[in-house]
Amino acid sequence: MSSLPAIRAYQSNDAHAIADLFHNAVHGIDSSTYSEAQKEAWAPTPPDYADWQARLEETNPFVATLDNQIVGFVELSADGHIDCFYVHRDHQRKGIAQALFGHLFAVAKRNGISRLYVEASKVAKPFFRKNGFVVMSENQVERRGQVLVNFSMELDLEE
Repeated sequence: MSSLPAIRAYQSNDAHAIADLFHNAVHGIDSSTYSEAQKEAWAPTPPDYADWQARLEETNPFVATLDNQIVGFVELSADGHIDCFYVHRDHQRKGIAQALFGHLFAVAKRNGISRLYVEASKVAKPFFRKNGFVVMSENQVERRGQVLVNFSMELDLEE
């Protein structure tokens, strides 16, 4: 198996695998960080594949693959908002998030984006900090009757 993922543009036939990756990544988070009820509110079982297909057709994420398997994805809006940055739970801590971030960073710079910003989960916060993001605020977000904590973080690209 190759060690570094290939990063490519989203393709329509990726939607089902990405929805499953998202669901598995969220449900793989330790229950001491987010409860089972919180994880289910965040990523309902089963995933709504039609909603995911519609979302992904609009957001056109970058997709990381290893041996033709999708192992991660990230969405970047034209204004620098990072949404849905996930790595398959069996492939975490192997450089995939860093490879996706490197690609995203290069695209942002090339497109003249001056600031990246994200609402990072408790699990993602250390990754973004390591990459230079600063915490602007802690948020409590209600999803399907559950309150989830995340962090508004940003990185100034003009420094």
